[in-house]
Amino acid sequence: MRYFLLGFAFVAPLALFVDWRIGIAVIVLSHLLIVYATLVPNCQWLGPVVTCFETDRKEVWLTIDDGPAADTEAIQAMLARRNAQATFFEIGKNHSMTHPAATWWCLGPRRLAREIGNERWFRAPVGMKNPFVHPILARRGMRLIGWTVRGLDTIGGDVVGRVMRGVRPGAIVVLHQGRPQSLATIERVVVALQRAGYELIIPTNNLLK
Repeated sequence: MRYFLLGFAFVAPLALFVDWRIGIAVIVLSHLLIVYATLVPNCQWLGPVVTCFETDRKEVWLTIDDGPAADTEAIQAMLARRNAQATFFEIGKNHSMTHPAATWWCLGPRRLAREIGNERWFRAPVGMKNPFVHPILARRGMRLIGWTVRGLDTIGGDVVGRVMRGVRPGAIVVLHQGRPQSLATIERVVVALQRAGYELIIPTNNLLK
């Protein structure tokens, strides 16, 4: 799909030689398809995005974005106390180096290469991609991690409800740290998942899909 989208955008201007109105429509369509693939989280048109993992048990993978922050140790202590595991996608490590959420979609390959780093798993800011992201990941043997369900905890409201409505065995759940309510919110989600019979684990790479 990636090569089709890029190839379509490359040849679309040729339609202008047929009819300028048709040509403009074809060019707009080709660009809209790339914009959709870039801005819609978990869209796999530009390359693979991990959105769940294989399991035959009630297991979920909790991922926590936007650290490191002052609440990191408290979150880790809470997880240990509740016998739960989570992966921290940290800015400066595996959640881009500077988290340029507003411009990620339009960054060039050199800037992206500096932003992506060299960890085995990478989570893009706001889940966005662009045509240069996957080639960089492929060269470094990295995988782009999306999610199955997100609590939208940066917005507020019924975070637990959002997670529980979308969760299923093998789900990847995304929450955030570094905000005044983060620790309490994450703990409420952990408690709700465990009461529903879920075990919070970190899956091995071969189970990701």
